[in-house]
Amino acid sequence: MTEVAEANRDRSSRRRISGFAAVPVAAFALMALFGWGLLNGGDDLPSALIDKPVPDFSLPPVLGRDEGLSTEDLAGHVSLVNVFASWCVPCRAEHPLFMALSESGEVPLYGINYKDPPEQARAWLDELGDPYTRIGADRDGRAGIEWGVYGVPETYVIAADGTIAYRHVGPITEATLRETLMPIVRDLQSSAVGEVPE
Repeated sequence: MTEVAEANRDRSSRRRISGFAAVPVAAFALMALFGWGLLNGGDDLPSALIDKPVPDFSLPPVLGRDEGLSTEDLAGHVSLVNVFASWCVPCRAEHPLFMALSESGEVPLYGINYKDPPEQARAWLDELGDPYTRIGADRDGRAGIEWGVYGVPETYVIAADGTIAYRHVGPITEATLRETLMPIVRDLQSSAVGEVPE
C-alpha cells in the first residue's frame, strides 16, 4: 500500500512539475507572437469606431507649438492621425516614413502625443523632425481612451466626413503605407472630390 501511495505521489509530483514548465513555455510563445506582430507592421485589430465619427476631443498643443488638436481639425478633408510617444521604440522606427509622407504633401498627418512629459515630447520632435500638421498633447491618456487606443503607435485614416475609415495598430512599415494606408486615403480623396455638395 505504501508503494502504491508512493507511486501515486511521484506521478502527481511529475504532473505538477510539467504543469509549471508549461507556464513559461506559454508565456514565451505569447511574447514571441506579440514581437512578431510588432516587427511585421502590427495588425488591423477590430475597432468599434470604424465608420463612426471621430471622438469628441480637444487637446492642448505639444510644448513649443502654438496649436493643439481637436475633433474639428479632422473634418472636411481626408487625413491620417498617428498616436505616438517619445518612449515608444516602434514609434521611432516608423517616424522616417511619416517625415517622407509629410514632405510629399499627399495627405495631412495629425499627431496625438500619448502620455508624454512635455519636455521629452519636444526633444523627440526636435531630434527626429516634426511631420505633423497639428499635434495634441494627450498627457493623461484620456483622448487615447476615447479613441480606443491599445498602445502606441496606432494610426487612423479619417474620411472627409469626420469618420474613422481605418485603424492600424503597431508601427507602419513602407509596405503598409504603400499597400494599405495610401490606397484607402486615395480612394477616400477621390470619393470626397466626386461628392456633390447639398
